[in-house]
Amino acid sequence: MSDVVSPLAPDAFPTLPPIAGVQLATHAAGIKYEGRADLFLASVAEGTVVAGTFTRSLCPSAPVDWCRRVLSDGNRTARAVVCNSGNANAFTGQAGSTAAALTAQTIADALGASPDEIFLASTGVIGETLPEEAMREGLPKLAEKLGTSSPDGWEQSAAAICTTDTYAKGAYRRIDGCAAHIVGIAKGSGMIAPDMATMLAFVFTDAAVEPGLLQRCLDKSVERSFNRITVDSDTSTSDTVLLFATGEQIDDDFTTDDDPRLPALQQALDTVLLDLAHQIVRDGEGATKFVEVTVTGAADDTAAKTIGLAIANSPLVKTAIAAEDANWGRIVMAVGKSGEAADRDKLEIWIGPEQVTAQGMVFPGYSEERATAHLQQNEVKISVDVGVGGGHAKVWTCDLTHGYIEINAGYRS
Repeated sequence: MSDVVSPLAPDAFPTLPPIAGVQLATHAAGIKYEGRADLFLASVAEGTVVAGTFTRSLCPSAPVDWCRRVLSDGNRTARAVVCNSGNANAFTGQAGSTAAALTAQTIADALGASPDEIFLASTGVIGETLPEEAMREGLPKLAEKLGTSSPDGWEQSAAAICTTDTYAKGAYRRIDGCAAHIVGIAKGSGMIAPDMATMLAFVFTDAAVEPGLLQRCLDKSVERSFNRITVDSDTSTSDTVLLFATGEQIDDDFTTDDDPRLPALQQALDTVLLDLAHQIVRDGEGATKFVEVTVTGAADDTAAKTIGLAIANSPLVKTAIAAEDANWGRIVMAVGKSGEAADRDKLEIWIGPEQVTAQGMVFPGYSEERATAHLQQNEVKISVDVGVGGGHAKVWTCDLTHGYIEINAGYRS
């Protein structure tokens, strides 16, 4: 984790409540980093239900393959999730599969569980095999630490899964009308343009939720949060979101789609995942601006999202924002290249509260001075109406600075 904290970081890591049925542990195994925890383990109560979403990359990591196989085999119960940082265990051939199996078996033996109840994630450099000796020595020590974490256990856990992140990320929400909570931790800073998930996120609730319902809730929340952020347009080999429902709050059980309390569960999950997604953007490598892009007037919501991401992923738009340059022609360019319907002569653009265009030309009252003043803030809003329908969407990104190049030019060193 970087010593220099993003200027967009929260003031402090939030105070997260314990989740009944969850125990945490971290350990410094020396996989890549010296003097810091690089293994994370959360054990969950027997009978815990799990849901997951994963990268659509055609070069997925061995842990992604492991989790997909377990879930596709029909197993929807879990006993633990274990994650290492510093090594993605991706593009590592049979050695990667062997390391994944070793990790699952070691933790399963420690918990008296089946390996297929152990879920895995890895993050870090692609193409390097996990050091077997470090894993064989570190994993049993990690399991031994379960139940001994301090009140800062969530923060320690969130820090253990970080790579180029500058701060640990956590969020929680109590489900309205229930005693149950939802707590999540995440990591991500670069290689962020999630497609089904984000870099890594582990989310826990003590509510009891039927497996199919839990998966549907997660799918909806991921689409509204992690699938609407981008730092650099690159989708990771390791993107994983896992949601665990321990069922320890037995009065808060959700079994059907017509449960009148289901909207409260969905809203709480949406809130936690969107909070984590925004924290990832705020920690974008080299970022100095948090940018919200709103698109209205599109052919449908999917088209609006596509246009929004075309704007949010444009290096020209992002560098202009970094330079606090109200070069709105770059926004016009991004809308035009998106491939979605847009009426040039109805296109309206705002930079913050300042209207920039109308009727296919510069808005008569446009002030570049006022637009520039908005871009000088840490939080920037760009709004676009493309004038063809009722579709709308929001996406979130950050600016593109020299810092991004410096971080990634020397990432492996």
